Amino acid sequence: MTRAASGPRPAGMRDLVRAAHIGPALAVVLLATLLAVADDLTPGRVLLVALAVLAGQLSVGWCNDLVDEARDRAVGRADKPLATGRLPRRTVLVGCVLAVVTVVVLSFACGWWAGTVHLACVASAWAYNLGVKSTVWSWAPYAFSFGGLVAFVSLAGSPPQWPPWWLVAAGALLGVAAHLLNVLPDLADDSRTGVRGLPHRLGARLIPRIAAVVLLLATGLLVLGVGLGHRASLVGLAGACLLTLGLTLGVVLGRGRLPFVSAVLIALTDVLLLLLAT
Repeated sequence: MTRAASGPRPAGMRDLVRAAHIGPALAVVLLATLLAVADDLTPGRVLLVALAVLAGQLSVGWCNDLVDEARDRAVGRADKPLATGRLPRRTVLVGCVLAVVTVVVLSFACGWWAGTVHLACVASAWAYNLGVKSTVWSWAPYAFSFGGLVAFVSLAGSPPQWPPWWLVAAGALLGVAAHLLNVLPDLADDSRTGVRGLPHRLGARLIPRIAAVVLLLATGLLVLGVGLGHRASLVGLAGACLLTLGLTLGVVLGRGRLPFVSAVLIALTDVLLLLLAT
């Protein structure tokens, strides 16, 4: 006997997780966790920071798919469970609301200043979803949120401390590069649906080159900020520079998601350099 053809499978947890853009979300959580370790936060506080960032990222991802549902459907995005009808809109709405409540509670559990900064980062990412991404200022929320993430982690310590300017600036530069490369595979679809952010104005040819320069500037700032007077820093400098240069080739020459993945790996390399120097 042959099995009768079945209709679309009902939405499950996997679809809900996919709608949250879980890959980039986990990358940001890992960066925040490594920063917390580099800042010598207690294990309990490291976990609290990681959970707060995860809740914020889930809210941003679900917000993005809710806002872009019509656009994703118009261009036939089969990788978007909400746009294909596999995932009910109500389910994503409920998940998004719960994530917002959770991120508020967990952020302020890290301290009032830390909580305020982190919620400002999440609000900035929401602003990107709600319209800034279609403007020439599309890079600004990424710069603010990534730079602010560095400040949030540092302020979550005991006592809370504002991080050095070069660390915040490096975080902001990494955010700009992430924005450029994250949009790169979707340029054609975005253009069809009226999205005209900074990457769309630069074009596919310039984006990887500009992103590579921005990433190298971020690494350079970290190297100068850490200082060349420590032996560990010198060892880390050599390794970080070699690895960063190799990954930069992935940014410039890669196709599909490889440039974005290479940028994430460069960011991880930079944070590991901080860990080595502490």
